[in-house]
Amino acid sequence: MKCTQYYPVIQTDRVTETAQFYCDHFAFAPVFDSDWYVHLQSAEDASVNLAILQQDHETIPAVGRGCTKGLLLNFEVADVDAVYDRICAAGLPMLQHVQDELSGQRHFITHDPNGVLIDVIKPIPPSPEFLAQYTTS
Repeated sequence: MKCTQYYPVIQTDRVTETAQFYCDHFAFAPVFDSDWYVHLQSAEDASVNLAILQQDHETIPAVGRGCTKGLLLNFEVADVDAVYDRICAAGLPMLQHVQDELSGQRHFITHDPNGVLIDVIKPIPPSPEFLAQYTTS
């Protein structure tokens, strides 16, 4: 299978509010906008996309309808501390303050209006123990 594009789709009953959240705080802009679906694209990198979908829309099989659960969106950035300061100043909830991880990340975690976790990450050198777990390809 040759995938031509990949992006997460968040199901919600608050399509407009959720789309606006990602536009306001994570530099997305709508490239398609309807009352039941909004396709967002990063204003900084056109290959980064995210979609917001009305959770009970008829295009979704009944068994698959509902709020998104168990999802963690990772945004890898060049300056995690600057994003952290901006997100804190905007008053977003902070579930985990910025910190370094031995696995090779400096990151923090917030969430969107639906409770979807957002992990903002800057790669840093991992500890020798974690470095040994990486594979070479």
